[in-house]
Amino acid sequence: MPDGAALRVGIDAQLARGSATGIGEYLAGLIPALRGAGVEAVALDSARLDPWRFDRRVLWDQVLLPIRAAAARIDLVHCAAGTMPLLRTVPAVATVHDVAWLHVQQHARPYARAYFGSFQLARYRSAARIMVDSSFSRAQLLELGGFDAGKVSVVYPGVAADVAAIERLPDAEPFALAVGTVEKRKNLEVVIEALAGVPGLRLVVVGPATPYQELCVRLAAERGVAERIEFRGYVSRGELRDLYARATVVVVPSRYEGFGYAVAQARCAGVPFVAANSSSLPEVADDAGPVVSPDDAEAWAAALGGLLEGRAAAEARASGDRSAAILRFAWSTAAARVAAVYEAALAEP
Repeated sequence: MPDGAALRVGIDAQLARGSATGIGEYLAGLIPALRGAGVEAVALDSARLDPWRFDRRVLWDQVLLPIRAAAARIDLVHCAAGTMPLLRTVPAVATVHDVAWLHVQQHARPYARAYFGSFQLARYRSAARIMVDSSFSRAQLLELGGFDAGKVSVVYPGVAADVAAIERLPDAEPFALAVGTVEKRKNLEVVIEALAGVPGLRLVVVGPATPYQELCVRLAAERGVAERIEFRGYVSRGELRDLYARATVVVVPSRYEGFGYAVAQARCAGVPFVAANSSSLPEVADDAGPVVSPDDAEAWAAALGGLLEGRAAAEARASGDRSAAILRFAWSTAAARVAAVYEAALAEP
């Protein structure tokens, strides 16, 4: 790369297509932030390919992405979606958002576990540099062995400016908001169980459904709280922002999160939250709200009930934390750190 020339990086942006979830949010924030930091970030994607079908995902990762990267005349490819191709023509940096496929996805089909688990783990070991979303994820990855710890960097993802700009107007009728794919590791059961002990509180769940949602619906009926739970599925960006503006509390009961976007978003939007004391969530929560056991429905009921009884104090606490959270999870900060990782990768022999 000539002196003074902008670093040209191809970024795997395919998961920003379709019903984008946490990785889509990551890509949507990272690419413009890198451009603002002086990196020539080239989004590598295909508008006609559905990334949420397994066969299409493999086709993209292993065939189309390498072809697009080779044609883009890039200095480096950033495999930012948690998967890497076997064959590459330029150095690669990977973002490993988590290693959930090796720990908590036992319910998934064996071929998916093999591809996203052991196959990708071998690919990560060939990366010039690796970024992870939290110290928790870094420790989990290094425990698997075969990595140079000096080449694995923690870079917290940013939270989008439109979330940080939300104007809080909480509803008079209280409701808890759960954001994310409705899957087993998100552990919605504990909140549904707790709801029976918190009269008057509703639960609004937003995110793509999986078969796990059927279990949650049955449990809600058994506990007599079905009429207080609403599963909205995937919602628009505007609707999500509106829900953050109006929610009484954000609940994040997950057993496993590589980062925990819902906690970071709640903090940056000034929304009180209750999170599980598991995986990366305490790290992201950083004492800004209560963290309780993902297995203790009574503790969840107590935390939510106490928050309802002291809504004004909870709002004040969340509002007071907001500026620090926005600074901690600024995309400009993340982009500067990512660019430094790129430079370190290109400095390798």
